[in-house]
Amino acid sequence: MTTNPQETDVTSGATVWLTGLPSAGKTTIAYELAGRLRAEGHRVEVLDGDEIREFISAGLGFSREDRHTNVQRIGFVAQLLARNGVKVLVPVIAPYADSRDAVRKRHEANGTTYLEVHVATPVEVCSVRDVKGLYAKQAAGELSGLTGVDDPYEEPEAPDLRIESQNQTVQESAASVHALLTERGLA
Repeated sequence: MTTNPQETDVTSGATVWLTGLPSAGKTTIAYELAGRLRAEGHRVEVLDGDEIREFISAGLGFSREDRHTNVQRIGFVAQLLARNGVKVLVPVIAPYADSRDAVRKRHEANGTTYLEVHVATPVEVCSVRDVKGLYAKQAAGELSGLTGVDDPYEEPEAPDLRIESQNQTVQESAASVHALLTERGLA
C-alpha cells in the first residue's frame, strides 16, 4: 500500500448513484464527470441504465419487483467495482427509496463509499428535453408506467447532493459532483 495521499485518492473507489426522472440529465452529467475524473488519473466506469437492461437485466420488465431486482443487480456490480478502486457512476432512475437504501446499506456493510446525487429536474423540463421520446409516447397513449408521470418516483429525502440541472450547464453539474467527491477525499 502506498503512503502518497494523492495516489491513495486516485485508487479509492466509490459509487455515485445519480437518481432522477427520465431525461433529467443523469447520464449526460455522468459522462461529463467521467471524462474529468479519467483526465485526473482515476479509474472510472459508467453503469448506464439502458446498457444494464440490455446486458445484465434482459428479460426484466418495469413492475416494482423487476425495478427492484434491476437496481439490486446494478448496485451489486457497482459495489464490486468500487471496492476495487473504481469510481462507479450510476445514472439510473431507481424510482423507489427502499431499493436505493438497500444498495446504500450493502455498500456500507462492505465499507465501500456510496453517494446519492438527486438530479432534481422538474418533470416539465424533462418532458421538453424528452431525450428518448418517452414523454411523447406516454402523452400519445403509446406508453404507460412512465416514472414520475403515471408511475411513482420517490425523491431522495436526504441525498448527498441535489442538482437542479435546469439551472446550470452540464459542466457546472459535473463540477458539483466533483466537488462532493473532493470534499469526501475521493477526487
